[in-house]
Amino acid sequence: MSESPWRAAPDGVVVECRLTPKGGKDSIDGVAKLAGGACVLLVRVRAVPEAGKANDALLRLMAAKAGVPASHVRLAAGARSRLKSVAISGDPAALLARLQVPTSAKASPRPR
Repeated sequence: MSESPWRAAPDGVVVECRLTPKGGKDSIDGVAKLAGGACVLLVRVRAVPEAGKANDALLRLMAAKAGVPASHVRLAAGARSRLKSVAISGDPAALLARLQVPTSAKASPRPR
C-alpha cells in the first residue's frame, strides 16, 4: 500500500480522501492509515451528505488547497461513500508540492 494519499497521474494527481460531512468546519486534518493499509487524506466539511453538497464542498476545498480552479477538480470515485478519489488536473509535480500537508500521527479511523 502507498505511504501517501496522493499519486501522480498522466494528467495530474489523484488524492484518496476520507470525508466527514457535517464536520463543523471545512478543513484538511492530516493523513491516516486505514485498517486495510491504505493512506487517506482526512477531510471534513460543514456541508450535509445530501444531493452532492458534501462532495461539492470537498471538491472546492481540494481546489483551494491545490491552487487550481474548481473546474480542474473532479470526483473520480466514491460519490456515495466516505472514501473518495479526487482527480486534480494540472502539472503533477507542482500539484504534489502544493498538496503536501503535515502528516501528524492520527489514530486510524474506526471502521463502522
